[in-house]
Amino acid sequence: MAFKIGFTAAEGLDDKISTKSTITVKQIESAPRRSVVQVYFAGRNMTLAYYNDRFDLRCGDIVYVDGKLEGMRGRVTEVNYNFKIKLSDYKRVIAVVDTTVNGQFFMAGSHFVTFDRDALPVSKVLTWFKAPTGDDDEFIIGQDDTTFLLNDLKGMNVSAVIAERGHEYYMENKVRYICIDGTKGYAIVEGGESYEVEFDYLGGEISGLVCSCFCSYNCKHEFAAMLQLKETLELIEKHYAAEYQRTGYFAAVTKSILFTFAIDGKEMGRFIL
Repeated sequence: MAFKIGFTAAEGLDDKISTKSTITVKQIESAPRRSVVQVYFAGRNMTLAYYNDRFDLRCGDIVYVDGKLEGMRGRVTEVNYNFKIKLSDYKRVIAVVDTTVNGQFFMAGSHFVTFDRDALPVSKVLTWFKAPTGDDDEFIIGQDDTTFLLNDLKGMNVSAVIAERGHEYYMENKVRYICIDGTKGYAIVEGGESYEVEFDYLGGEISGLVCSCFCSYNCKHEFAAMLQLKETLELIEKHYAAEYQRTGYFAAVTKSILFTFAIDGKEMGRFIL
């Protein structure tokens, strides 16, 4: 028996998320109310005040800010509209994470998996882990012609130490998100920070494998991602082969991450089980 989990939000049900953009944030409204917001940073166990004049913020929203905690996620715990401040004393909220999730998900081991491209695209999930990039940031990918079979990871030619660390990451569910769209694959692996793993997958063969940790060799994040990919594809083949064949796409996210972003902190919405 397949379990199906549906997530819906109280607003924005008809909105479509574009997969063309690298970063997706909530749309800036024409005239948002100025506010001073309290933001809690779990990574530092501290709450700080920030000025906001770009977004219509609500308690529970996940945001990024500028200043010393730039790049760190925080959750809005209080919104104040009645204030008078010296602007130079305050840093600002620079982005709001889009945590709206609409779609059907299936159980797949430690992960939920969806075959709907609009449910959990890379462009949305990336904001859950990394701050928006600046206009001046430029990224270049270089790839060699190395290939190996997913069913034989010895072809990655990683050391025993890297394989062991990568296996630990896999067992600890640090491959937070992984997807394949056609032949293009993408994963987010959390270590000291969040790393992006990209690859091509065709006929059981992996090529073009790269990681944003900038190692000059296959790393533990890549090895963990391959282990997770192998497990997820095996579960899909066993239980959801028709769904995958129909769309040629899947995205899998750890259960804890999906609940953390799609449900925690929300004051409105529906959850169907």
